[in-house]
Amino acid sequence: MKKVILIPDSFKGTMSSAEICEIMGACIHARWPEALTVKIPVADGGEGSVDAFLGAMGGEKVPCRVTGPRGTLCDAFYGRIGGIAVIEMAAAAGLPMMGEELDAAGATTFGVGELMLAAARAGAKKIIMGLGGSATNDGGCGAAAACGVRFLDEAGTAFVPTGGSLSRIRRIDASGLSPLLGGVEIVTMCDIDNPLCGPQGAAAVFGPQKGADPAQVTLLDRGLAHLAGLVKRDLGADILQLPGAGAAGGMGGGMVAFFGSALQMGIETVLETVGFEAALEGTDAVFTGEGRIDGQSLRGKVVVGVARAARKKGVPVIAVVGDIADGAEAAYAEGVSAIFSINRVAVPYSEAKKRAKSDLRLTMDNLLRFMELWKA
Repeated sequence: MKKVILIPDSFKGTMSSAEICEIMGACIHARWPEALTVKIPVADGGEGSVDAFLGAMGGEKVPCRVTGPRGTLCDAFYGRIGGIAVIEMAAAAGLPMMGEELDAAGATTFGVGELMLAAARAGAKKIIMGLGGSATNDGGCGAAAACGVRFLDEAGTAFVPTGGSLSRIRRIDASGLSPLLGGVEIVTMCDIDNPLCGPQGAAAVFGPQKGADPAQVTLLDRGLAHLAGLVKRDLGADILQLPGAGAAGGMGGGMVAFFGSALQMGIETVLETVGFEAALEGTDAVFTGEGRIDGQSLRGKVVVGVARAARKKGVPVIAVVGDIADGAEAAYAEGVSAIFSINRVAVPYSEAKKRAKSDLRLTMDNLLRFMELWKA
């Protein structure tokens, strides 16, 4: 075994992607000291995305003082990797930043826009925006306002809309969008396909976890529908039924409408950014994984995304996962060579997560023993 790529997703609530890479790498080197291991930790756009990219590619975390979700100043950051800036919106508008008093109607993404401007001002030529873990439901209007887009009410007065005041908007003027962003490519990591509005929209699905009661969910949903109508009329972008527009309180749609961003599955963004295709050259095996693999994993999750890319180069992919559910076998047709669960003693998740690290080590060692035997 000459070269192995380690590219797992996190096991949510159990182990980070970086921790899994370290454990896998230690097990491989214990068996094959001469092996080259390439570690590519993965995150889905939410909390930890910046650290994952920096862990895979180097670079630095840049601190910034920006507007938090409540409208007060807070400490945030973005990742800088050469001319690429990685922003996780949760750093400036995350749900934990609200504390015990959630306010989906009043929370703002203004600070996210300030992070974008800070990155562009520092010379970023590409911004990767991670959506996830938001406290907001403003359709990205706060971020857009921070970057120079004007939202005008009935009196023609500009204001910064939040989820609860979207219906006040009467006109959108994007002519003042900061020229700093003019030459910047913006890609948005978005791993859900929820539309902006309706039963599967941002407010209905995610509003309650951000503190919205049923009446507020209705208000927020109407506000986003109103916003979509104005976006189509004033900006020429149709985001109402766009898959992924409902991500992060409608910010998926806002990134498309206000910044001309592409919405892209997180794993596709990661593979493209780290140069995964080139890294596959000379690779003997790829180890990947996620907390649970099932039929839904075919919808752009890490294991299948990695397998599809590796299959083009004829590199085998081994998935080491927390749990295997019905439908997981469909992954074989996508390029996964084998799937192994670390739940060695078949216990419920509440117990399994306490022993996950040791079970991962034991599973990897068992797997590598077999591979060594087969090789012999």
